[in-house]
Amino acid sequence: MSIKNVRLEVMQFLEKKIDSFVDEFLIPVEKIWQPTDLLPDSQNEKFFEEVKELREIAKDLPYDFWVVLVGDTITEEALPTYESWLMQVEGVDQDNGGNGWSKWVRQWTGEENRHGDTLNKYLYLSGRVDMREIEMTTQHLINDGFDIGTSNDPYKNFVYTSFQELATYVSHNRVAQMAKKFGDNKLAKMCRLIAGDEMRHHQAYSTFVSRIFEVDPSEMMLAFQHMMKHKITMPAHFLRESGQKISTAFEQFSDSAQRIGVYTANDYVDIMQKLIDKWEIDKIVNLTDEAEKARDFLMKLPARMARVSERIVIPETGHVFKWVQPALIK
Repeated sequence: MSIKNVRLEVMQFLEKKIDSFVDEFLIPVEKIWQPTDLLPDSQNEKFFEEVKELREIAKDLPYDFWVVLVGDTITEEALPTYESWLMQVEGVDQDNGGNGWSKWVRQWTGEENRHGDTLNKYLYLSGRVDMREIEMTTQHLINDGFDIGTSNDPYKNFVYTSFQELATYVSHNRVAQMAKKFGDNKLAKMCRLIAGDEMRHHQAYSTFVSRIFEVDPSEMMLAFQHMMKHKITMPAHFLRESGQKISTAFEQFSDSAQRIGVYTANDYVDIMQKLIDKWEIDKIVNLTDEAEKARDFLMKLPARMARVSERIVIPETGHVFKWVQPALIK
């Protein structure tokens, strides 16, 4: 049987439990928080007073913080790209109303979509950023799509989402901590709730990988090695400002995130180690010789990557983004 057919068979095996995965890791629409719960209510007579308070508190947030918040917002708003990619994964079927996996992807996307909505409205009300430039960057990112190096392989895609959901948890949680430090408790709550969603989604995708390790350990190990060897490409990798070429803004955005400690090279290594530990790859048995070599590579990789991260030098001064002009901050 071909590798592709085995993957399809494994996806069909896991699909039998998709309803339990939905119940465990996703929350019904009527019960989950919505952006309006966290933002000034336009139907309330005190709406303008609440907006004025939001804007006053926002004045104390520093430049790099705004850059990271904008970048996180744009990344979250590019959800149509991520859904269209996942719908092409082997085992996900949209025909005749779709199968269990397409149901999962749609409901996961629905939850994720709230994140961009929340942060976008906050940015708009804050008055501290150039919304038109942000909107153009978001449209560019959706137009440009992304290539995360997984093709339609479910094993590689689930490694990617396991990693990426944990990375976004780290980023949003750190932004929440910083917002609280600067006295913006409402923004802190928004980002903390978003981080909670990301952690729940991470637990889901990492559970899928755990189940695959149980039934197809060698191929899952090779897929894990492939993704770590080629490194995880962040969703915002093609980020660009208006009038710029594809991907030109990503490095400057990453520098801002590292400069204020929201997401660093050390976090990348830490997440890698957490996945190795979570899946207990050192204990997996019945591996092929090739998969054994893949495991050996993975077990040594965090230490190697840690040494590389120690040599990274981040510029002390940041790029001036069109989204966030310094004059709007101070």
